[in-house]
Amino acid sequence: MLNIYLYSIAFIFGSIVGSFLNVAIIRLPKGESILFPPSHCPGCGKPIKFYDNVPILSYILLRGKCRNCQAKISLQYPLVEFLAGTLSLAIFFKFPIFPFYIIYFVLIAALIVVSFIDLEHRIIPDLITLPGIPVGFAASFFLPEITYPDSLAGIFLGGGTLYLIALTYHILTKKEGMGGGDIKLLAMLGGFIGIKGVLFTIFFGSLLGTLVGVVMIFFGKKGRFYAIPFGPFLSTASVIYLFFGKSILTWYLGTLSI
Repeated sequence: MLNIYLYSIAFIFGSIVGSFLNVAIIRLPKGESILFPPSHCPGCGKPIKFYDNVPILSYILLRGKCRNCQAKISLQYPLVEFLAGTLSLAIFFKFPIFPFYIIYFVLIAALIVVSFIDLEHRIIPDLITLPGIPVGFAASFFLPEITYPDSLAGIFLGGGTLYLIALTYHILTKKEGMGGGDIKLLAMLGGFIGIKGVLFTIFFGSLLGTLVGVVMIFFGKKGRFYAIPFGPFLSTASVIYLFFGKSILTWYLGTLSI
């Protein structure tokens, strides 16, 4: 019974944070403050009452519309709240010790913001990734599965690897194939998940991006020179590593020994 109660708290806490993440996703690309003014309807501009700002539930009860002007509210709002709540629950299930849970939830919350902003605006805010690099390094002193040398190496390998890939692509094609935001993002991830995590993230992120790109080309959604935002794929791959990386690497290394 206690576990069910704690898991419920983890989901509710995550969804509440998800409501704040929505504010960051909307305002950061515009250079606006994420604290002021308070949450308001994007249609009529009126402040949202506290009882209309309950994560997920308010959207359902209001049928996705503003109470005042009946303007439609983006599905992104409950989606981000549900995603943050679900991932908070998953982190608490896998890392129930308090400092570990907080550290990994901070990382995943940052990745949610990065992914949605990159999908919409093709930018990854330095306001998230640059402070995230020293935070990831500091976290390595508390996490049992990563040492500070591994974290430091992950930062330099992560940022350096993508920089070399981007530089090589630019030299060969005279085009920009990867933005500086992706490089800083991978450096940040290296701080939290180390060298193995960075290599896993690069490989799986590239694989996911390639698969999605092929599907989009096959169905005629985009041309073969369409630049797919890479941030969401790096973020997804790093989350996969966080939860399943050890099992996947153990399985893969086992197949090599057969």
